[in-house]
Amino acid sequence: MDSAKRWIILGALLGGLSVAAGAFGAHGLDRYFRLKYEDEVYEKKVEIEGREVVLVRRPLAEKYLADVKTGAEYQMYHALALVLAGLMYRQRACPCLNIAGWCFTFGCLGFSGGLYAYALTGAKIIGMSIVPLGGVLFIAGWVALLASQCGKTPSST
Repeated sequence: MDSAKRWIILGALLGGLSVAAGAFGAHGLDRYFRLKYEDEVYEKKVEIEGREVVLVRRPLAEKYLADVKTGAEYQMYHALALVLAGLMYRQRACPCLNIAGWCFTFGCLGFSGGLYAYALTGAKIIGMSIVPLGGVLFIAGWVALLASQCGKTPSST
């Protein structure tokens, strides 16, 4: 399979899966999270002038639903970026577009997949290691997409 086709197919698949993940989060996980985390509260804390301050306090079920929504949104953005990389590759084969494609693909697995896994399991190690790595891959993908446009282009006559 050529690179252009690979990125377009992966983008379409990840885009469809992001819709499914968002729908599952909106319609399937709400009750599950509310029952599982009925009395648990999420608190985001920071240290200010040597004192711990709570910035955010909300039900843990709401936090995990928001995480699933964020995962689905970012997955869709990067599914569309994959389709774009494929279309750009059809115009001009560039190694940077393949790098962008792989970064977007593995970024979806790490960031979005990590958020889904974190929300379903509550395993903080996923939220602290895999999710940020996926985010770094997203950034690297966008840098590679930019770099694909910085090289020489055929001059039009």
